[in-house]
Amino acid sequence: MKNRESRNMNEEIYKSMRFSAICNIVLGVLLIASGVAAGVMMFISGGRLLRNKSKIIF
Repeated sequence: MKNRESRNMNEEIYKSMRFSAICNIVLGVLLIASGVAAGVMMFISGGRLLRNKSKIIF
C-alpha cells in the first residue's frame, strides 16, 4: 500500500516539474523573441533619426 502512495506522489511531482519546465521554456522563447523585436525596432528608429537629423531645428 505504501509503495502505491509513493508512486502516486512521485508521479505528481514529476508532472508538476514537467509543467514548470515547459512554462520556463515558453517564457524563455517569448523573452528572446521580444528582445530581438525590441532591438530591431530601436535599430530602425535610430536609423530614421540619423537620416532625418538635418531636418531638426532647435
